[in-house]
Amino acid sequence: MNKRALTLFLFLIASCTRGEESGRLQIAVIPKGTSHEYWKSVHAGAEVAALELDVEILWKGPLIESDRNAQIQVVEDFVTRGVDGIVLMPLDRVALVRPAREAQQAGVPVIIADSDLDWDGRLSFVATDNERGGEMGGEQLAELLGGEGKVILMRYLENSASTTRREEGFLKAMAANPGIEIVSSNQYAGPTIEGAQQTAENLLNAFAEVDGIFCPCEPAAYGMMRAIQDAGRKDAIRFVGFDGSEKLVAGLAEGQVDALVLQSPVAIGDLSVRAMVAHLRGEAVEGRIDTGVVIATQENMSSPLIQALLSPDLSILGE
Repeated sequence: MNKRALTLFLFLIASCTRGEESGRLQIAVIPKGTSHEYWKSVHAGAEVAALELDVEILWKGPLIESDRNAQIQVVEDFVTRGVDGIVLMPLDRVALVRPAREAQQAGVPVIIADSDLDWDGRLSFVATDNERGGEMGGEQLAELLGGEGKVILMRYLENSASTTRREEGFLKAMAANPGIEIVSSNQYAGPTIEGAQQTAENLLNAFAEVDGIFCPCEPAAYGMMRAIQDAGRKDAIRFVGFDGSEKLVAGLAEGQVDALVLQSPVAIGDLSVRAMVAHLRGEAVEGRIDTGVVIATQENMSSPLIQALLSPDLSILGE
């Protein structure tokens, strides 16, 4: 039996015996959404940690990353269910404060992962240094442009802490390049690829002269990549995205994307679950766990480190 099959086999055996009757700790892991490839990597990391630590993961989140009420309801349901701990990846840094606080008050510890929350009651914050990631994306784009040109920042969602930090970091890098002019930085892609592509098309139509573009997450980046392709403007525009997916990786290999800022969603899922289990077993947990960030280009995308981030192992999910 090969390694992938063995890992999946062990996972399935463990799944058959999970549950309240098994006596295992139950950790609810609540992502921002479940439809984008990024979240599959987070899920895989969480399941790897669960398998190794012999705990149960309850994975559930809203289908669409703008559905705040759905995510609030998921948190409330898990608190009522009486899980041992919650790992929450809030899609709104303000709206999810109340349910997170109520979980804590009910005796359920909460770790915030991936995207921050305006709340100091969290056990730990496990995430990328998103501001630095956005700054790295800006530095890469400035280098591609030789420090001069007209640039668009297509944002993601209001009150999404992770992408807001990336956007702030990007603008910080742009401010260090006086030869670069930001011609648009107030348009939001929204949570779907279709919506992102429409916003991207509107921006490209509005700005006939643009030299560089930055997008702070997978759906926004993919929507923009499609819009640039459809407009036939790739040769004229340098494009830097954030996060990887199968289609964005293909775009990087084909030159449709000049660079991708990569975090490690597998590490975010893995380390957040490990931190929660450590706390529940009486161990000390750091208040901030940084999961790292790097730049992928055509030149370095075949290196082992970058390949592991571009094509994470999802075999534990049966994929």
